[in-house]
Amino acid sequence: MEEEKWGRRIRAFRKLKGYTQEGLAKDLGISVSILGEVERGNRKPKEELMIKIATIFQVSIDELTQDHVQK
Repeated sequence: MEEEKWGRRIRAFRKLKGYTQEGLAKDLGISVSILGEVERGNRKPKEELMIKIATIFQVSIDELTQDHVQK
């Protein structure tokens, strides 16, 4: 499921960047429960949310959605 891949990538970047779910949700203007659903792959993030996440993490949307990190 594509949503699960996005969710795992978002969670990985969140942890890498030192964010808690609460902190990231606050910066995104969404609830922690919505962020949790996205990270678990239960909710597909809208394009607007993906853009906000990519901006906060200073990565491209492609980096958030790809299956693996290129070396």
